[in-house]
Amino acid sequence: MQRLETLIGALRQCCETLPDQRRGINATYSIADIALAAFSVFFMQSPSFLAHQKRLEDGHGRSNCQTLFGLNRIPSDNHIRALLDPAEPALLHPVFATVLDELEHAGGLDAFRRPAGHVLIALDGTEYFCSNKIHCPRCSHRKRSNGKTEYYHATLGATLVAPGHNHVVPLQPEFIVPQDGAEKQDCESRAAHRWLAAHAPSYARLKPIYLGDDLFSNQPMCEAVLAAGGHFLFVCKPSSHPLIKEYTSGVELPTHAIEVKHGRKQVTHRFRWINQVPLRDGKDALTVNWCEIEICDAAGNVTYRNSFITDLPVSRETAAERTTCGRSRWKIENETFNVLKTGGYHLEHSFGHGKQNLAALLVTLNLLAFAFHTICDHGEALWKLARSKAGSRAQFFSRLVAITSFLIFASWDELVQTLAFTRPPPQLP
Repeated sequence: MQRLETLIGALRQCCETLPDQRRGINATYSIADIALAAFSVFFMQSPSFLAHQKRLEDGHGRSNCQTLFGLNRIPSDNHIRALLDPAEPALLHPVFATVLDELEHAGGLDAFRRPAGHVLIALDGTEYFCSNKIHCPRCSHRKRSNGKTEYYHATLGATLVAPGHNHVVPLQPEFIVPQDGAEKQDCESRAAHRWLAAHAPSYARLKPIYLGDDLFSNQPMCEAVLAAGGHFLFVCKPSSHPLIKEYTSGVELPTHAIEVKHGRKQVTHRFRWINQVPLRDGKDALTVNWCEIEICDAAGNVTYRNSFITDLPVSRETAAERTTCGRSRWKIENETFNVLKTGGYHLEHSFGHGKQNLAALLVTLNLLAFAFHTICDHGEALWKLARSKAGSRAQFFSRLVAITSFLIFASWDELVQTLAFTRPPPQLP
């Protein structure tokens, strides 16, 4: 379990840089221990994990928090919330780079590469907190039809995705929060521009293609992607791009169709495309390449239709690849946000709101837990064996929490070997 140990070590190094506003002798717990204690809850997918470990520590003088996560002592929930509130989530961003390094060293990045060596990075926003009562200066707000004000937190997510691949890798988030000196409320589009400016240059070596919905298919966003060394492949709705609709309506465009078997059913994928059309009116308009996919059933009925714009050339040879990649943007919703909200990470549960950064920092730790699990799924043979023995993902984490509630393991190797049934459990302490 060396890769997991490396990732936890990188997280500890970042946690040691978090601000600590305590003075004098009131420093029973190190700031790194406090942050790692919060992380352990997300990694183990158990809100009661720390409570179980406190009982072990009280009864036996040590716990799995010490042996697995390197904590000297286990802080209380209130202590964790109070001391993490001032910390900026960006202080944890270097750990995402370590995640990508470990994925690459494990050979897992190859599964995400497309033809010509590109990788796909999907961008999308999601909410993770909403209340009519609880709020802080970092909350966004909206008026509902009943006259009440609703407060919420949202973030722009960035995720490494690939067609036909059931794994995704979350990257650094960009939180949608009121910006200093800005008259308008922050939004997903502004957050995407900040994300590209801050992080896209570091991913340029991967030849990324950025995916997004129709909100992103505008000239400023496309130019921001190109300026950062990337490519774009954004959904392009005809209703919001009347000029492109003019170019693609009433003319005979190049077409291509292929037969695809889905289970026992045979469907037809039909493609149309046109290159070098202006994205908007004006002499300074960016020219883009447009492509469309229609999926028809055996009776010829259209069951799916979508269109995209990209800076990459579209042809008979590449139309299927472009549209397949464009459709993969749904993975950030289905296999990232949906998993984080319903797959054991409880993204929308309020683990703590705070007055400054607590809610966002806890979301970042939750994303890192998800990323660490993905690396283990790719690069830790023992972890994969234990997962296969459990049958389902939920059952695996249920066993993980149950066994660590009663037994203390000297290392991750010992714990995962026990879960994989390749060694007996340790003696009761």
